[in-house]
Amino acid sequence: MIDYFHSQTLINLEEKKYVGLYVFQKITNTISNQSFKINIEGLNNRYQHACVFDSNTASNSNKHLQSSKIIAIDSSEELTITKSKKGLEELQRFCDSRKGWLFGYLTYDLKNEIEHLESNNEDGLQLPLLHFFSPKVVIQIENKNAFIFYDDAFISKDQAEEIYLFTLSTPPPKNELQQNTLLQQKITKKEYIKAVNQLKQHIRKGNIYEVNFCQEFFSEKTTIDPVAVFEKLNSISAAPFSAFSKFGKFFLLCASPERYLQKKGNKLISQPIKGTAKRSDNKLEDEQLKTELSNNLKEKSENVMIVDLVRNDLSHIAKRGTVKVDELQTIYSFKQVHQMISTISCEVKENISFTDVLRSTFPMGSMTGAPKISAMKLIEEFESTKRGLYSGAVGYISPNGDFDFNVVIRSILYNSENTYLSFMVGSAITDKAIAEQEYEECLLKAKALFEVLATTN
Repeated sequence: MIDYFHSQTLINLEEKKYVGLYVFQKITNTISNQSFKINIEGLNNRYQHACVFDSNTASNSNKHLQSSKIIAIDSSEELTITKSKKGLEELQRFCDSRKGWLFGYLTYDLKNEIEHLESNNEDGLQLPLLHFFSPKVVIQIENKNAFIFYDDAFISKDQAEEIYLFTLSTPPPKNELQQNTLLQQKITKKEYIKAVNQLKQHIRKGNIYEVNFCQEFFSEKTTIDPVAVFEKLNSISAAPFSAFSKFGKFFLLCASPERYLQKKGNKLISQPIKGTAKRSDNKLEDEQLKTELSNNLKEKSENVMIVDLVRNDLSHIAKRGTVKVDELQTIYSFKQVHQMISTISCEVKENISFTDVLRSTFPMGSMTGAPKISAMKLIEEFESTKRGLYSGAVGYISPNGDFDFNVVIRSILYNSENTYLSFMVGSAITDKAIAEQEYEECLLKAKALFEVLATTN
């Protein structure tokens, strides 16, 4: 039974700017996280725009998670910026002119608009600089309830109900994933080690304290089933910021454990990750690995540097005295790895826009280094691939202006038109870094990605 009603909580319908734009609907006690599956295959086949964000709440304990799943379906309007020095201005105008939900992504290379920087490395994926769209339907699932929003300027209540039922319908049976993608490395292990040692020289000279150095694995002229790849990846990793995102010909298949920024009311929360350790099937050994990560001086040093960087970024848009560290170096355990995560929050000043926040905090410090601008210059010099959406962010803005965006890591990116597939992995380089160990950390972070792309019957 679907019970339709106008919301008096998430959307203030007394404000004229919302009247007639969105209807809020609620389904009570008809679904549970264990008894349904999102028909991603159907959404992919039917629509050019579809985002499924899955927090996998059963497998993590992040207290700031909002919904178990949130799904955006079809597009009424969209904004695509390819090359521009005014992309954020265009994005803010797009946000200001639409008071409903917006879903989209921000590439790392927006740094060039925020600072005087460049991105000239090879780019096989050719993604636009940013892309946002207004979905016709949004389904938000929390425990046993589903909340459905629809844009009644474009579809009817009956159409919204049909889309909801289609989205939660059982997809047709598929053959087991058969995938054996031939991956290449953009740089060799020898070249990686040489670059890390050169970056350490910059650290010893005082040019930087820390830098996030990344490498690409890619495949050309390859055909994949994006839905099957995502579902396999999500089953292996079950990360809190997983995302299947289709923006036309571009696919993001994401198993990210990291939040970039969440805004809830006037509170901003950032949760950078610095510190990684493998998991073990042996419980005693697994606890030992977790304890070792918690006590690892190198990892703790990396984490503290990024916490200080995030605190500084937030201070430019925060009310005086509100920036604080809620959690410092807490160990979170995921299917593939243990991670050291800190949580930094603040109360945002009045009249701060979405793009004001981006200008102060993007790209996220965990994927750049410190000092941020110097680190980004060295990233451009030493890396061989244009990062694009990797180490950017994907997420949504709700009708009341709240938002939540992840950090795009542990992700496969795919251009279905030029059939180019790519994923990148990296680690934080400090003076204490040992190049061989950093290389092994990259492979550990990529373990699930390799496993999915090498799956065969």
